[in-house]
Amino acid sequence: MFDFQKIRKITPVLWEIPRSFRDDMRVPARFYSHEAMLHEVGADRALEQLVNVATLPGIQGWALAMPDMHEGYGFPIGGVAAFDRQEGIISPGGIGYDINCGVRLLRTGFAKEEIKDFLRDVGRTIFSHVPSGVGRGGKLSLRGQDFDAVLLLGARRMLELGYGIEEDLAHIESGGKLEGAQPALVSEHAKYRGRDQLGTMGAGNHFVEVGYVETIFDAAAAQDLHLAQGQVTVLIHTGSRGLGHQVATDYIRLMNRVMENYGIHLPDRELACVPFSSKEGQEYFAAMQAAANFAWANRQLVTCEVREAFQRVFGQETPELSVVYDVAHNIAKVEEYEIKGVRKEVIVHRKGATRAFPGQPVLIPGSMGTASYVLLGQEASLVQSFGSSCHGAGRRMSRTRARRQTSAALLREDLSAQGIVINSGSKRGLAEEAPFAYKDIDDVVDVIHEAGIAKKVARLRPLAVIKG
Repeated sequence: MFDFQKIRKITPVLWEIPRSFRDDMRVPARFYSHEAMLHEVGADRALEQLVNVATLPGIQGWALAMPDMHEGYGFPIGGVAAFDRQEGIISPGGIGYDINCGVRLLRTGFAKEEIKDFLRDVGRTIFSHVPSGVGRGGKLSLRGQDFDAVLLLGARRMLELGYGIEEDLAHIESGGKLEGAQPALVSEHAKYRGRDQLGTMGAGNHFVEVGYVETIFDAAAAQDLHLAQGQVTVLIHTGSRGLGHQVATDYIRLMNRVMENYGIHLPDRELACVPFSSKEGQEYFAAMQAAANFAWANRQLVTCEVREAFQRVFGQETPELSVVYDVAHNIAKVEEYEIKGVRKEVIVHRKGATRAFPGQPVLIPGSMGTASYVLLGQEASLVQSFGSSCHGAGRRMSRTRARRQTSAALLREDLSAQGIVINSGSKRGLAEEAPFAYKDIDDVVDVIHEAGIAKKVARLRPLAVIKG
């Protein structure tokens, strides 16, 4: 358990671990939480990991963690850190193995009442259209230059292949394509792992969720996003699958071999890093961007599969499912902020953290059986959090512990009693994602709202959940 005697409260929802906490800290460590949530924050190694991040070369301002924080690989999940572009580092552990894991929200032309009698058909049909599960491949298999084109062009390449419409790209972070991607820096093994995984969901906490707008908090913002009370929505949560995992694995191994050449010494080898400006740092960044493009292409193809599923159930006259927004929450980007009165370019690591630029939609999925949220980024995020917000509810117990406390059968029964249809290919995976294994999404989002980082626009409730 973390020693909370040594932290100070900055605001009712923002706390600071001072530099004096440990001799090797270069900046303070800050985290967002209600006081009533502190026992969950300190239950694992997340804060210890956050302190470790504060020791890394070139870190600016403070190491930061969101209210959904929990222990991760090296960096805590829910972690944000900005490093000087010239003098700082880049670390795969600060981005995560599932590069550009992210969320896409679709709005439909249906009201909740119009589809309530079709939920089982909708769930089954999406489950059959969107391949899910560990290592599961999809209908599109690419090789060579055709595969590299996806790594280079991202979601745009899916449109060129006939999967989607031009309007989709206007509502994706970075247009669904990062310009610095270099497919040649992605290993052949990574490409092999991803060869047939476009249009697939994967396992773990990834899902497709059909829900509806339960509550509107900001009528004007909801109207701008074309969201209305009772409207049916679809959330898609997946990332770069095996390709992204292998890119991370490859470059973590490389960095562990060369770190000492740069005089880097770490409190935890899981923080493996190199100078961002180094050859290895630039190569990883380019490979990471290629993996991010693959993830946007993946969510684009899943979108088309969901559209096909709706058409299969409701006929060819089905209203178009439109993209509200698509945003990454495992990524690093070069951005510019005012730090100590000086405008500076930094490489911002977001690991389980969502970009929350002013006016930008912020998508926060909850766990099965709970709510999800649409927020809107605010100006305060640029001052407080390097333009970042939380990314979900955040785990409060391990997958093993969750399995011990429930079963797939009990979980299905409980969710069915709430009117929620579940389609899942794995009993074990379903039990691991039980709602009680996660923090209260309402509490987490309230912290972000009170901090002024992002404001609440709408709360969504699930109707049908499709998982691996």
